[in-house]
Formats: sequence, structure tokens, C-alpha cells
Amino acid sequence: MLLVHAIFYLLFHHPPNQPPIISIFVFGPSCLTMEGFMISEMAKRVRDILSMFVLAIFSKVIGTKPYSRRSAPAEPESEANECLSWRLAVEANNMPGWSTVPLHCLSHVETYMMGGQYEQDVNYIVEQIENYVSQVVLKGDGCDAWILDIDDTCISNLFYYKDKNYGCDPFDPGGFVAWVMKGECPAIPAVLGLFTKLVEGGFKVFLLTGRDQQTLAPATIANLHNQGYIGYHRVIFRNQSFKGKSAVVFKSEVRKQLVEEGYRIWGNVGDQWTDLQGECLGNRTFKIPNPMYCVP
Repeated sequence: MLLVHAIFYLLFHHPPNQPPIISIFVFGPSCLTMEGFMISEMAKRVRDILSMFVLAIFSKVIGTKPYSRRSAPAEPESEANECLSWRLAVEANNMPGWSTVPLHCLSHVETYMMGGQYEQDVNYIVEQIENYVSQVVLKGDGCDAWILDIDDTCISNLFYYKDKNYGCDPFDPGGFVAWVMKGECPAIPAVLGLFTKLVEGGFKVFLLTGRDQQTLAPATIANLHNQGYIGYHRVIFRNQSFKGKSAVVFKSEVRKQLVEEGYRIWGNVGDQWTDLQGECLGNRTFKIPNPMYCVP
């Protein structure tokens, strides 16, 4: 009742010697309009207040909450926050062995990868790596080594995964091999710049990949060369002796062999946690973000 009285007060109360403010409401199937207000500041204020009252009554009748700038986007904001938390858990290795990107996070991952944040994150990480490199004092005996992963560390598979819904689709081994054989993976600019500085600085750079040596080595090497990766010490592929073994076992064995050959591994960079786990990791490891797929 108090609300009704307030409305009548706003409608018909007016100071002496001033005309009353008359409001005519026209209700349609899906709209509510107001006409007949005097063109005055007072009328405008009353109209705004009255609109709020009417909307409150209307919302009460149909059982909805009045519109507010906070409550309207609650669901999409909640979903975006959930996907942000998911991506953070992935990058922090709190979800080892995850299989695919959750379908409701497709838009989030697409925005992250294509909207500039991914590139900014990679650039920032490479800056940290270069800060570390500048502090390393090389022995000068040709045994100062650095390891770089290839896929989505040196060169990018983003265009391939774009057609796979940014990792929402299950991994397609045949489709990925066909993509690699094209040799069209573009260089990741910041990492290419890092590679060049490492080579020019006197490091022996080893490019270590889980790609199959027998089928993918020629296409991979050609792809690396045409993207500017020239001057590395060695490219190491997965050969038959490591077939069926996990990425951690394979890469650990390779690093162990390098150490046994007398190399000092100053740094190790990869987009997968399995690039950075196991034995003989090196003096420092650096993780490049990748929310599109996980190599167990």
C-alpha cells in the first residue's frame, strides 16, 4: 500500500500555482511507455522514479528480478570466470593428463589465443628467459647447452587447432600428421628471437621433439629452416627405441645422454609440463602457455 500511495503522490501532488503532472501509461504486449509528461526537470525526475516503481511492481508480478548492471551478465561472467580458473589450473599443472578443452570454454580459449593475451604472455615469459640468459657466464668450451621444444614452443600449431575447436575436439593423430607434413607451422616470434640470441651468444641449442623421426623429420627440418631456425646444434626426434614410451621418459633419456656427453644444460623451454619433468632438467626450466592440448 505504501508503494501505491507513493505513486499517487508522484502523479497528482504538485505545488500551488503549477499544473499537475499527468502521466498516461500505455501497456503493450511487450513494452511499457510513458507519455504526457511536462517538459521540465521535475517531470523528468518523477518519470525516472516512477519507472523504477512500475518496473518493480511488474517484476514482482511475473516473478523476475529488476534489471541491474551487476545481475544481468551474471551467468556469462560466471562461466568466463570458471574457464579462466580452468586455464590457470592447466598452466599450474593442477590437472595433469587432461584430455580436451571443456566445450563451454571454447570461446574463452579462442579469445585467449587469438585476442592478443597469449602473445603478450609468451613475450613476457621470453623476457624473463632473456633476463636469465644475460646472467649466465658461459665456460666457452662448447658444452654450454640449451634445450627448446618444437611444437608450440618454436613453431605454432594454432591454425591446425583452430579447425579442431581450439582443443575441444579429441586428438586426431592422422590429421595432425597430415598437418605437420605440410610444413606450414609459423614461428612463434618471441621464441625465434630467443633462439637467435642463444645461438649468437654461444649456446649449443638442441631442438627436442616428440615428433616421429622416420615419418616427420624431413618436413619438420624444412619447416624450421623456412621459419628462420638456422644454427641449432642438433634436432632430436623420437626414434623407434622410444616408441610407446611417455614423453617424460623419452625426454629424460635424451637429456641424460646429453649430460653424459659433457653438456651443461643451462635452460629448458617447453609448452608441456612433460617437457619440464623427469631427470636432467637443466639449471632453469620455463613454461610456454598452451591451453589447447596436453601431452601426457
